[in-house]
Amino acid sequence: MSSADILFEVGTEEIPARFMPKALEDIYSCATEEFSSARIGFSKITVNCTPRRLVLTVKDVADKQCDSVEVVKGPPKAQAYDAQGRPTKAAEGFAKSRGVKTEDLKTETVNGTEFVIAEIRTEGRKTADVLPEVLERILKRLSFPKSMYWSDRSVRFARPVRWLVALYGKDKIDVGFGDVKSCGISRGHRFMGEKRLKINDPAEYASLMADNFVIIDQNQRRDMILEGISKIENELNASVDVAPELLEENVHLVEYPVVFYGSFDKSFLDIPEEVLTLSMAKNQRYFPVRDADGRLMPNFVGVSNNLARDMGVVREGNERVLRARLYDAAFFWKEDLKKPLDSMVRELKNITYQEQLGSVYDKVQRVKDLALRITDMLGMEGVKHLVGRAAELSKADLVSNMVYEFADVQGVMGREYARKAKEPEEVAVALYEQYLPRFAGDDVPSSKIGAVLGLAERADTIAAIYKIGLEPTSSQDPYGLRRAARCINEIIWGLGLDIDTNWLIGQAAAPLGLDGDTIERIYEFLRQRLQVQLKDKGLKHEVVTLAIRTVPSRPLQAYRMASVLQKSSDEQWFSDLITAAVRVKNLLNKADDVDSAVDTSKFTTDAERALYDELTRLTGPAKEAVLSFDWERLASVLSGLAPVIARFFDDVLVMDEDPDVRRNRLALLKKCREFFMQAGDFSLLK
Repeated sequence: MSSADILFEVGTEEIPARFMPKALEDIYSCATEEFSSARIGFSKITVNCTPRRLVLTVKDVADKQCDSVEVVKGPPKAQAYDAQGRPTKAAEGFAKSRGVKTEDLKTETVNGTEFVIAEIRTEGRKTADVLPEVLERILKRLSFPKSMYWSDRSVRFARPVRWLVALYGKDKIDVGFGDVKSCGISRGHRFMGEKRLKINDPAEYASLMADNFVIIDQNQRRDMILEGISKIENELNASVDVAPELLEENVHLVEYPVVFYGSFDKSFLDIPEEVLTLSMAKNQRYFPVRDADGRLMPNFVGVSNNLARDMGVVREGNERVLRARLYDAAFFWKEDLKKPLDSMVRELKNITYQEQLGSVYDKVQRVKDLALRITDMLGMEGVKHLVGRAAELSKADLVSNMVYEFADVQGVMGREYARKAKEPEEVAVALYEQYLPRFAGDDVPSSKIGAVLGLAERADTIAAIYKIGLEPTSSQDPYGLRRAARCINEIIWGLGLDIDTNWLIGQAAAPLGLDGDTIERIYEFLRQRLQVQLKDKGLKHEVVTLAIRTVPSRPLQAYRMASVLQKSSDEQWFSDLITAAVRVKNLLNKADDVDSAVDTSKFTTDAERALYDELTRLTGPAKEAVLSFDWERLASVLSGLAPVIARFFDDVLVMDEDPDVRRNRLALLKKCREFFMQAGDFSLLK
């Protein structure tokens, strides 16, 4: 069987860079599924892209589908053949309905009964005949965050499709999408390449595109950008901040990357660093540049999609655009500094937080009160005045010109305005750190003041949104309550704060007047989020379940307990203990009435006596370990019990023929279960 390569290029208007990573994944998975489903053999699928094209390449595609064999079950053999083994009307009818001869029927045993089966063989079609429908299905299966329609309103895509190239070897494949039909004509770079490029063979495609300033492989474009950045770093004796997200965006913004650098006036360095870097990255997709000491330099690195004859012209144009934006930022910065922070706080009365929940100022007052109560609970009296001041100023920067223009610097500007106003540094830092962590894996607050402020703000948000009935659903979470719950746990773990989240929510709910049922729903919501996060940390489902049942509203202790249990799970005593816990539970579940008291005079074996003595000796230490959250000590206690209870089950028949002995042994097992339940149902760990 011969083979050839497939090239399928979808040419479009510029597709947004943020669409590309998922589009590449979707095309790969769809192509893999469709070729497999069509029974077309191949060796490799590659998906590439530029802003103006999506490219699917399939290597070594067989020239013919594989034959298929479908096995269809018919009537039982006893009904299909008579006593002489001749086919009955049931067999003949089944064979006719499946298009096979009766003599070709076979038998197969299913669940002890023999059935007649028909093997229906379908010869594979030529690949060239199947490819149009396969490629069209791949196109139609693609979806994007936002789609457009153009001439044909029944056809949607990320951006209008302008051309299609579909080749199987050197043969053209007829593929249509809306009013666009495939041809062998592609296009080079919009400014530097040919407007019409004849593609004769998939093998020449990449080199022909490169000759026309289109680098098809996104990984090659990424390498070109990094190589260009490295050269600039050497030239400037500097380092460039290459954020992965920004690098990826630049990769998908250009077809032929040309890396350059520019500069701006040093006076702009007086603006807070985050504003400068955000303005460069978000608005212009520039990379910031730092000197050997890590200080921001008055330079930037950009990626152009045009290899101009004079790159100085490109540099000057980009400098001019950035200069205008930085002038705006400098103006906002100076204007904001003219307003006292306390006057900004008063302006919050004019900003609605939520129609049913009042103004942002109202929320600030609730958060301040809650933050002070958290401070008292944690014994942080020495910094209570700082917590109060930080809470008062926590949202002041919302009314600043800078945050209005650059929403992402909320908190950053609060910190900088506080520093300029000579507020205590602890307060200034807390105004920034109240928003940490901003995303999964981000830093947590470095100070307890910022942590307390962050906890109070998120707890108030959760309680307030539940108050108005907008709690999260499986598909909706408009106020980000899942993220808020995640942040609460991350802060607690990051700073080692032993906080009862039920207490925290109770305190947040009090001024809002939440009813008991609503508060219980919040408790359950937080438990579910805690379970998810503990599993995300690599902890096993079983140990997480046990820990949450033991300390359901103390994230710090739940994490520590689960960690200790998981660390012990590979040890022999742990396995013996779990096996025993399961046997205890099963035996007690099967028993009727079980006495609560154990009669030591009815012991008939040393193993019974040893288990009773060990339970008596260890119950107190186990209880103390749980109450003091000393999980290492609890593990030590359990490891002492494990061999004793294992020996009991090895040496003792619990369900003895003597009813008195049996009842007494069951009572002993009940004592075991009571011991286990001090720390949770260990049978869950089986």
